[in-house]
Amino acid sequence: MTELVLRNDADGVAILTLNRPEALNSLSPNLFIELRAHVESIAVDTENIGCVILRGAGRSFCAGNDLKSIQEGQVAPTPSYQKDTVNMIENLPQPVICEVRGHCYTGGLELALSCDLLIASETAKFSDTHGKWGMTPGWGMSQRLPRRVGTLKAKEMSFTARAYTGAEAAAMGLANQCVADSDLEAVVRAMAADIVGTSWHSLRGNKMLYNEGQDYTFHDGLNFESEKSPGRGPDSEERIAAFAKS
Repeated sequence: MTELVLRNDADGVAILTLNRPEALNSLSPNLFIELRAHVESIAVDTENIGCVILRGAGRSFCAGNDLKSIQEGQVAPTPSYQKDTVNMIENLPQPVICEVRGHCYTGGLELALSCDLLIASETAKFSDTHGKWGMTPGWGMSQRLPRRVGTLKAKEMSFTARAYTGAEAAAMGLANQCVADSDLEAVVRAMAADIVGTSWHSLRGNKMLYNEGQDYTFHDGLNFESEKSPGRGPDSEERIAAFAKS
């Protein structure tokens, strides 16, 4: 049986590839089950994995939830399984980069928003199509999208259900940058290499502070940082000494 999510680890980076290219990597319940298994494994492998890349096989990242598979009888283990899995991706201790070419629609956009960073290709297309199907978000989009692009733009995306290009996504802050299709993989791999080249102690601490700090007002957030910042890591002295010798 074909694996619906592929995992490849190299040089401290775990690459997760949604593997239903014939269906534009649409999200069936069975795909979510495989995705969660990988995410759970990565979450506890902080000694070997310092960064995660989430991508799609073929010409698209993800065309959204697979309504056809649900109609055919596939059922997730629990009613909140997909939402909980998206939350687990967001809460991974390692930074997660989303690599987007082609479609990034609705459920796929929900996945992308759970990632820390996003690199889009020029052919990327971002859209919230809930409104086309008489649906509303249930995996966190109404909270994550306005925090990423602002409430005004988030409402525009959801109310119109139009598609936005990779360049538009970068301009509105949905993506970190937009690059040529031919450069996408190399740019993402280079960013991942930069990330794992820094202190993994700092990576985990910074991600925790950024993610959890959003729940506070500015002044309470300052107190949260003072109280919860992990401080210097076990590799700090070695890194400073190496810099002093250079």
